Amino acid sequence: MRQNQLYILVGVLIALVIGLGLYIWREESKPSGVEIRLNESGISIQEN
Repeated sequence: MRQNQLYILVGVLIALVIGLGLYIWREESKPSGVEIRLNESGISIQEN
């Protein structure tokens, strides 16, 4: 029983590391600058 809990803990930690890595990679890959959108509600400008 104790060994199963260790496997679960290691699995959760690995999942957290992978999730955090994907989040950081996604945030770093966003283009920098100004984003201009034109849609039905008008023009929106957002600084990245």
